[in-house]
Amino acid sequence: MAKDYYETLGVPRNASQAEIQKAYRELARKYHPDKNPNDKTAKKKFQEVQAAFDVLNNPQKREMYDRYGSAFETSGAGGAGGPRGAGPWGPGSAGPFGFDVDLGDLFGEQFEGGAGGRFSDIFSQFRRAGAGPRSKRTRPPRRGNDVRHEIQIPFATAVNGGEVRLDVQRPSGKTESLAVKIPAGIEDGKKIRLRGQGEPGPDGGTPGDVLLTVRVAPHPCFQRRGNQLHLSVPVTLPEAVLGAKIDIPTPRGTVSLKVPPGTSSGTKLRVRGHGVAAKDGPGDLLAQIEIVLPQEIDQATREAIARLDRNYPDDPRATLRW
Repeated sequence: MAKDYYETLGVPRNASQAEIQKAYRELARKYHPDKNPNDKTAKKKFQEVQAAFDVLNNPQKREMYDRYGSAFETSGAGGAGGPRGAGPWGPGSAGPFGFDVDLGDLFGEQFEGGAGGRFSDIFSQFRRAGAGPRSKRTRPPRRGNDVRHEIQIPFATAVNGGEVRLDVQRPSGKTESLAVKIPAGIEDGKKIRLRGQGEPGPDGGTPGDVLLTVRVAPHPCFQRRGNQLHLSVPVTLPEAVLGAKIDIPTPRGTVSLKVPPGTSSGTKLRVRGHGVAAKDGPGDLLAQIEIVLPQEIDQATREAIARLDRNYPDDPRATLRW
């Protein structure tokens, strides 16, 4: 008696294509000869499952089967699908499995080689034959390596900005001099990226970058704290006592600083807008007054200082505590 293909796959007669394909995958995985090498019954069952799927997965063959039964394959009623070939995947079938499937997904990794390798070889040939030029994948050119350097810049350049030169040795052995723009207000340890100035990319790839770590040289007089500049300003005793106008250097040129009469050593005077340049405006300069006494004092000066000392009725260290 002719086999019922729906019963073979275990699906109802109104099953969808997806249900038929799912049932086939499960049964083919279960009864495949390579997974059951000593079971002749499994081999026969696998062939029956394949024959049922070959018909039910082809819409034209399925329609003829539903109308005439399995006799349509031998009675010439095969329609557009044509007669079946001698093997389970004859020329009238819809491809090796009738749908796009990967043997690794269907049977597991063991069918990538070994006993099941012949199936992977056959189907890989089908895939290569139908892939055409689009199956060729070309790796995009790799980007060149970045080049890292440290560069030391003057204190004044870090505050006001400017340009310095950097010598980079290329793979060819040549040394190339690069101009590096230093933004105003850059801090020690910050990095600057020179795009496209690194090593060339292999096979025409884009070149890498030069990554510079900035080191700021110390200044003999100025110190930086954030965007403020600090400067120690020496003054004479008469300038501190009587008051004076003195000239001091700043990043934006020399300015006149007014020292009020009676200024003590350690007093900080603010010069606004003469600190470190910044995006939201420059910082300030803080000038700390330091009274400098002469190395040699004559008798007349001693007597004058003694008279001045009599003007200190209170002890200036009275508030000091441990």
